[in-house]
Amino acid sequence: MNLPMLDNRTARRLFLAAHGLSDRPSGPGKGEDLSGVIHALGFVQVDSVNTLARAHDLILWSRRTAYRPDALRRLNDRDRVTFENWTHDASVIPAAFFPQWRLKFTRDRARLRERWKDWHGSAFHAEIETVLRHITDHGAVHSAEIGEKRAEKSTGWWDWHPSKTALEYLWRAGDLAITRREGFRKFYDLTERVIPPEHLNAHIPEPDVIDWACGAALDRLGFATSGELAAFFDLITPAEARDWAARALTDGRVVEAGITCADGTLRRVLIRPETLDRLQDIPDPPARLRVLSPFDPALRDRKRAERLFGFHYRIEIFVPEAQRRYGYYVFPLLEGDRIVARVDMAADRQTGSLRLRALWPEIGVRWGAGRQARLEAELDRLLPLAGCHRVAFADGWLRAPGA
Repeated sequence: MNLPMLDNRTARRLFLAAHGLSDRPSGPGKGEDLSGVIHALGFVQVDSVNTLARAHDLILWSRRTAYRPDALRRLNDRDRVTFENWTHDASVIPAAFFPQWRLKFTRDRARLRERWKDWHGSAFHAEIETVLRHITDHGAVHSAEIGEKRAEKSTGWWDWHPSKTALEYLWRAGDLAITRREGFRKFYDLTERVIPPEHLNAHIPEPDVIDWACGAALDRLGFATSGELAAFFDLITPAEARDWAARALTDGRVVEAGITCADGTLRRVLIRPETLDRLQDIPDPPARLRVLSPFDPALRDRKRAERLFGFHYRIEIFVPEAQRRYGYYVFPLLEGDRIVARVDMAADRQTGSLRLRALWPEIGVRWGAGRQARLEAELDRLLPLAGCHRVAFADGWLRAPGA
């Protein structure tokens, strides 16, 4: 059987279009427009690192440069169009998807109760009902307001006291929801006080959730293996995704295709027939440079980014500074359908300077006057989000490709 084939450039263009990176990042970046961006992405990962901007803010800004963080807070904290819970990590998710997340709550309730007993200590089990009763009676709390006991044993970064662990457990199990953040601190309240009734009271059978999770993931990836479908929302198991793929192939909802990877190898994927029919209509991404978050949904699967773009990208958290090839937190630069560089920069908000410490072009990329002009234009656009008013280039900032 001859598979339909997508060359590497076509695969990249389709993938970027599915991730909202083929259009110019225009639009108001708030209200319904911002809600549409999040719905199209499926979720936006939340991260506390604020070297330049928080991950969720940079992800949304890269698709709507008019976006400002207050717009997401209004959408989430006031309008309740989104809610915060877990995919592969903490994420902002469309509130319309809350009924599907009940499956994750049910599965995490049993799994985390046992897993966290070894990780955080078993003392949190006794705190669960106490924490839930306190919030029921007194309203939303953050972790510093409830409980002072320390964990039974040191667990490094995740040395949560039992009440904090109980809060996180009840959140992951769906009993509590994040009603707002102040700074980056989460405030927890009863789920029924946070999620709108039309989503809170909707229930979807498990087979329909599995079908939705796979189909919605495929629509947001463009093409995928069954393992990538399972990993997208992290709602279902790889085995459930494989079973879905077999049924979808049989009834013609998907077909198999081959994509050419950046290194010339071939990879077999699932794709919708209608997607194949409109490949010629996929727009070319704009030639402008875009700064992407390290947690951008287009890049969070590092192995896929390497296969598709030839972009080897790891955040080396635990490697000593002297042993790092790049800085701890570098930002990929997208130009058209290629990753052309990575840049180490940080916002110095005391001086109002966006300090660019180093930039490494990718192998084979020449950093000429045109790219420099596009870089400076992108950095100027980025200044308001970073809370800065000027760009400062460090001495020797332009490094050798791949050095």
